[in-house]
Amino acid sequence: MGDNWPVSDLVAALERAGVGAGELVGLSVAADGSAVAAADGAEWETSVADIAAADEKIRPRWAVWSQDTARALTGQGIRLATCWDVAAVHRLLYGGWRADPGYAWACLHGQPPGEVPPVSAQPDLFSAAGEAADEPVLGAAAALTAARLQLARLEEQGGAGPGGARVGTARAESTAELLCAELSADGLPVNLTAVEDLLAQIIGPRPRGPADAAAIRAERDAAVLRHAPAGAPSDLRSPAQVKLLLAWSGIDVPDTRAWRLEEFRDRSPLVAALLDWRKAERIATTYGYAWLDEHLGPDGRLRGAWTGCDGAAGRMTASSGLHNMPAVLRRAVLAEDGHLLVRADLGQIEPRVLAAVSGDAALAAAAAADDMYLPVAAELGVDRPTAKVAMIAAMYGQTTGHGGTAGRRMRTAYPVAMGYLDRADRSARAGRDLRTYGGRLLRMSGGGGSAREAARGRYGRNAVIQGAAAELFKMWAVTVRARTAPLGARIVLCLHDELLVHVPAEYAQQAADQVGGCLTEAARRWAADGRPGVRFIADITIAPSWAEAKS
Repeated sequence: MGDNWPVSDLVAALERAGVGAGELVGLSVAADGSAVAAADGAEWETSVADIAAADEKIRPRWAVWSQDTARALTGQGIRLATCWDVAAVHRLLYGGWRADPGYAWACLHGQPPGEVPPVSAQPDLFSAAGEAADEPVLGAAAALTAARLQLARLEEQGGAGPGGARVGTARAESTAELLCAELSADGLPVNLTAVEDLLAQIIGPRPRGPADAAAIRAERDAAVLRHAPAGAPSDLRSPAQVKLLLAWSGIDVPDTRAWRLEEFRDRSPLVAALLDWRKAERIATTYGYAWLDEHLGPDGRLRGAWTGCDGAAGRMTASSGLHNMPAVLRRAVLAEDGHLLVRADLGQIEPRVLAAVSGDAALAAAAAADDMYLPVAAELGVDRPTAKVAMIAAMYGQTTGHGGTAGRRMRTAYPVAMGYLDRADRSARAGRDLRTYGGRLLRMSGGGGSAREAARGRYGRNAVIQGAAAELFKMWAVTVRARTAPLGARIVLCLHDELLVHVPAEYAQQAADQVGGCLTEAARRWAADGRPGVRFIADITIAPSWAEAKS
C-alpha cells in the first residue's frame, strides 16, 4: 500500500480520537465485508478497504473476538499486522478449548466457567455485566471491552515481571491466529505430478474403480503373505490375526506394535514385509488419492484449517493431515517457480526452555553450546546418549529403567530445574491447576486414584515445558511473519518446532538470515523478566523441496 495510500474516513476518525500505533481498537467484520470499528466510546461503520488503510497508516492492535475476523479479511486480501484475539487470550487465561464470545464474556465478569450455558442455549446473549440490552456481546465495542479486561487480568498476574512476559505472550498468541488464517488460505505448495508419482510407487496406481482398487489392495497384501506359511491367517488388518500369523512363523510376541517388531526385521522377511506394508497401508488409507483429491487445490496448494492452540498445552494444530504427513511425501512439497523454501527447525528446544523457565543458571550455561547434551554429559559423568535420556526422563517423569537411573543424576547437577519440574508434578498429582511461563492455564482437576495421579503428575511436569516451548515457537513464528513480509515471503507450514517459509529465490538467503535473527529477537521478548539468558538455536536450510531442506 505504501505512503501513497489514501487517507480513509476511518484513518481520519481514529486520528481524531487520538489512537496511535499499538493501541487497542475494536473490530467486527460481517460476511458481506462491512465492518465496524470502535475506540474510546465511539463506533464507526466502515469497510475492509478502510481497515487496510488504517492498518497501514496507524498500525493499531485490532481487538477481535476470534480468528473468524482474520479469515474474513484474508479472504478479501487484507492481512492485519497485529491483533488482540479475545478467544486466543481466553484460552491462555482460562485453559481448555471453549472460547465463544458469550463464554469468554461471562468468565471475565466473574461467572464460574462450569455454570456458563452452552452456546446453543444462549443465541441472544447480552452483557453479563448488566450493560444496556441493546449492546450485544458480538459487537466491536464489546470486543474492545473484553480485550481491555483480559489485559488487566494478565497485568494482575505479575505486573512488569512475569506478567509483562505474559502480556507479550497474549499478543503473540493473538497474532498467531492471524498467521493461522493465512496458513489456511495460502496452503502448502505441493506438486501434483510429483505426489502422484510417489503414491504410485508406494501404494500402486490410481484405481480406475472399486474392482481395480480391490485388486491393487490384494497385490499389496500378497507382497507380505508370500512369506507366510501355507494356511496361516491372512487378514493383515486384524491385529489378532497378524499375531497368529507371526506365531505360525515362529515369532511369539505379546502384541504387534511396530517398535516391538523392529528387532525381527533383519531376521524375518515376513516381518520386514509387514512393516513396509503398514507404512504403505497408512498412506493408502489416510494419505492416498482420495486425500489428495479432497485437499489439494487446482493451484497446487494443500489446504487445511489451522488453529493457534490445541486446547491443552497450547500447540498449533492443522487439519487435512498437515501435521502428520509421512516423510516420504515431503519430496512432493516443492517451491513454486522462482521461489525457494527456507526451513528452520529449533534445536533441543524443550531442554533449553526448561533452563529458561526454571531459572537454572547451570543448565542455562549448558545451553550456550551448539549441542547442550555434551556439557550436560560432562556434568553428569556419562556419555551423550545417556545425558539425552536423563534430560528426557526428567521432563517426562520416567522413574524406572535406564531413563530413571540417568534422570536421578540430574537432581544433583541441576537442582533448580529439577525442583521446577517436581513442583509441577506435585501440583498436578494433587489436582491443582498449573500455569505455563507465558501464563496458559493447564487444568489438572480430575478423578483420584494413584495411577491417575501419577499420570497427571507426568503430564503436568511435561506440559509446563511443552506449553512454554509452544509459546516461544509462536512468538518466533509471528516475528518471522512480520520481518520477512517485505521480501514477499510467506510461512506455509508450522510443524511443532519447525517453520517452512516460501520466498522468492532472490531473497532466500536474506530471509534465512532474518529467520535466525528473529529467533534471537523472539527469545529476548519471550523471556522478559530477567531470568538467566538462554541460547536458542535453529537449523536453517534453503532448498527447492521440503525433503532436501530437511536432510
